[in-house]
Amino acid sequence: MSLNIKKILLAILLAGLIGMLWIPKSIAQDDLMKMLEEEQSKEPIYTIATFKATRMINGQTIETISKNHLNFWMSHRFGAVNSGFIANFFGLDEAKIRLGLEYGITDKWLIGAGRSSLEKTYDFYTKYKLLRQSNKFPITLTGLAGWSINTMETGYVMESGAEMRFNDNLERFGYWGQALIARKFNEKLSLQLMPTFIHYNKVEHSSIDNNLLALGFGGRYKITKRFTLSGEYYKAFSDPGAYEAATGKEYPYHDAISIGVDIETGGHVFQLHFTNSRGMIEKHFIGQTVGSWEDGDIYYGFNIARTFSFEKGAKNKDK
Repeated sequence: MSLNIKKILLAILLAGLIGMLWIPKSIAQDDLMKMLEEEQSKEPIYTIATFKATRMINGQTIETISKNHLNFWMSHRFGAVNSGFIANFFGLDEAKIRLGLEYGITDKWLIGAGRSSLEKTYDFYTKYKLLRQSNKFPITLTGLAGWSINTMETGYVMESGAEMRFNDNLERFGYWGQALIARKFNEKLSLQLMPTFIHYNKVEHSSIDNNLLALGFGGRYKITKRFTLSGEYYKAFSDPGAYEAATGKEYPYHDAISIGVDIETGGHVFQLHFTNSRGMIEKHFIGQTVGSWEDGDIYYGFNIARTFSFEKGAKNKDK
């Protein structure tokens, strides 16, 4: 047998031995990776950042804040755009303001409080994230409960034009509860439903029910990394006919509709929007919105959100 043939046979033999050693190892690695992937698929992978902030425009989102973090909110609603240029500079000469704070008790549970210049109202609320969207569950569910107190002097005139008189302080209270149900469909689109119940201890006329059911719908669509479109609509299931039959006047309230943009900067989140409601808490903008888009009662406004961390060694960051 020539030397060249021996070399060829030796090369074939070595190749066969290497193949016998490598193939089982390769198969074993593939089997190990498959087992690992199957094991990982059993663990829930939770969706994050369904919305950037805890508020969409006027209403709340399913988001809470991290434990030991404090959210500061400044909300501003100018006057109606249709109020004219000379008389009111398209509404910029007047404004309603709300200042609020939120604190994360845990990563899922926050408490909040605020004060609105509208009816000089103090509000208190809590939110708890009950369920989280993941590869195992299609939605996130957050519960919200709130309480407010109107501190205006009795006999003041409401935005609806009605005079409000209180017989005792209990009549100044209002309450609301919401189920916030949201789904993040992809990195750009998130949608949310908001079934709502509101109770007013005192209403301006006996034909208006003290209890109000409503259904909200909202969402966001991310255009760029820092620029997002947002919108929300609340359908209030009131009974305008009963009021009009009893008073002979047109029912003063409308469904709240808002559209806007979110702009993320290095230290803040700016929410700029147009809405037909000047109220910034649920009892106001869901049940007592006096503006009408059809009549041009549109208010320009903004929210500014800033988050501070109280964790040791952590830096303040925006939410």
